[in-house]
Amino acid sequence: MIQVSGMPFQPSDSWKPDQIETTIIKALQKTPNIYSFSSEKELLFEVRSRKNIILSAKEMNDGESTFATFRTARCNPTYWQLTRAGGFLLRRQTSPAAAIRDIFTNSEQYKFECATACVINFYHGLLKTMGDSSFSTLFPNLYLYSWHTDDDLGLYSNFVNHYIPGDVVYFNNPDVNPTTPWFRGVNAIAIGNDEFFGHGFSIRTEEKMIEALNTKRKENSQQSAYLTSLITRPSFRPLARFSAGRTIHKTRPFIVHHNKTSVSFRQYLYELTYRPKY
Repeated sequence: MIQVSGMPFQPSDSWKPDQIETTIIKALQKTPNIYSFSSEKELLFEVRSRKNIILSAKEMNDGESTFATFRTARCNPTYWQLTRAGGFLLRRQTSPAAAIRDIFTNSEQYKFECATACVINFYHGLLKTMGDSSFSTLFPNLYLYSWHTDDDLGLYSNFVNHYIPGDVVYFNNPDVNPTTPWFRGVNAIAIGNDEFFGHGFSIRTEEKMIEALNTKRKENSQQSAYLTSLITRPSFRPLARFSAGRTIHKTRPFIVHHNKTSVSFRQYLYELTYRPKY
């Protein structure tokens, strides 16, 4: 359920949500968890950010960027430097907003894996919500590699019994064929109506996503792929407060070049904990 200023949410007449926003609000309202907001403006920021993440996922689905392992990743050199690890490092004197937008406007120049795709959609959705100036101020030193993000995106994961449109879910394929380890799973954005966007798998229902992964299992496997209860999302409320004018002090997060395609955010955090930090 939704609480605003400690009270059950009652939409005001000034806010006329569209179809996607209505779907998000209904999903928040019917969960057993309490989603608490300090103001209707803070709630509106999260709902609009989630909607824009969904729209970004659909735009990526309709574009020409393709799935790739880190070894074969590709980006537009005008905005990004392709690192030896297969990451995209923002070039000096380049607008972060323009660089993220270019992934969608010149999508044919980009190849990346599904975790990176989710991060790109988070950034692109927030760019649409916050605008160029606020976005570029908050995220001045972008580096796109797997689940590596700016600390102020505030990514976190939970095991839950529900998901909200705009969340990233994880489809696990425990019996993946060892010759194609990048099909170990799919990070996918929930876009509503039991549909998910997974980069390289397009938009599919839960059933069709599992069917596709099951074609990538090792011979004689008896264990199906499945949708896990793991969800990953940005920390929308601190982002809303920054968007309203709060100042920030930037730090550089650690980077782990693990070279494992299609890992969940949870697995990335494991790598971050047990690999050298550099």
